[in-house]
Amino acid sequence: MAIARNDTSVLGRWWWTVDRWTLAALVVLAGLGLMLTVTASPPVAERIGADPFYFARKQGILLLPALAVLIFVSLADLRQVRRIAVGLLALSVALLVATLTIGPEIKGATRWISLGGFSIQPSEFVKPAFAVVAAWMFSAQRLGEEVPGFVIATGLFALVLALLLMQPDVGQAAVLSAIWFAQFFLAGMPMLAVIIMAALGAVGMVAAYFVFPHVQSRIDRFLDPASGDSYQVDRAMEAFSNGGLLGRGPGEGTVKNVLPDGHADFIFAVAGEEFGMFACLAIVAIFAFIVLRGFARVLQDNDLFVVLAATGLLVQFGLQALINMASTLSLIPTKGMTLPFVSYGGSSLLALAIGMGMLLALTRKRPGVTA
Repeated sequence: MAIARNDTSVLGRWWWTVDRWTLAALVVLAGLGLMLTVTASPPVAERIGADPFYFARKQGILLLPALAVLIFVSLADLRQVRRIAVGLLALSVALLVATLTIGPEIKGATRWISLGGFSIQPSEFVKPAFAVVAAWMFSAQRLGEEVPGFVIATGLFALVLALLLMQPDVGQAAVLSAIWFAQFFLAGMPMLAVIIMAALGAVGMVAAYFVFPHVQSRIDRFLDPASGDSYQVDRAMEAFSNGGLLGRGPGEGTVKNVLPDGHADFIFAVAGEEFGMFACLAIVAIFAFIVLRGFARVLQDNDLFVVLAATGLLVQFGLQALINMASTLSLIPTKGMTLPFVSYGGSSLLALAIGMGMLLALTRKRPGVTA
């Protein structure tokens, strides 16, 4: 872009202070996601009697607005980031409550709500909003402000966690817990509390196994594939095997013809079959680059709010990617979670754009500026 360094406009200041490498990596991920959706979704669309490019067209239509939202949010200053997060958290919590009362039940869970003809998954939006609001509360108390920040952040965590488990959505609850724990730890959680929280987390995982039948089924199938239906995981592993190092070529894969979620939760398997192991490693490298570069920027900042909020957003982004890819590779029990910016899904795409937009805003260079 031909923007002079002495350009003092909003766009000029943004361009010379934003992390352009992270922005470029996110755009590359979104482009790869659209390409993979084009190749993976036609069989899924045909199975539901739709136009072969139904899902690809919807993803393409949503992609430009999502990137526009990402850039718009990244223009915000720290105060505006907090305001965006508070508003988004309030709206997301209200929608989470609404899903439990008027949301349709899909595969035994109520995670979606229809608004204006669009289906929205509120749990996708609550994660980045919670990360920023909790960071604000933790940093406020840690810096001596007369705010019971630890209590407020923990209360919000308990509220959102309860709403997610009532859907039920154990995977999103686990990601939310990781965000809260990481921020609380960095904010100065006493070592005794760390041990207690770790023990409670272990107890929670064991309890989830006995309380939620779908969790028990997935863990049992992971430990003993013969104990139940492991169709999607088996097909995904076959896809990686068929793809080899260089893949079978764009559009030449066959796993998408039999994978119900080949355009969404298992899109990484389609990438493995059609483009090979090297392409999959390149995707992993892009995710690693974004996370590691984000933490490298955070280490250069002395604002506690920025450190905690950026850490929460990076934990969400990295952990979600890790869960998706590890599930597809049968390294952990399966979990229906999208691969950020790659899997098909409007709610996921827009929520991640907001979250990464806030990350870019938080990690912008701010010479001589305080929150």
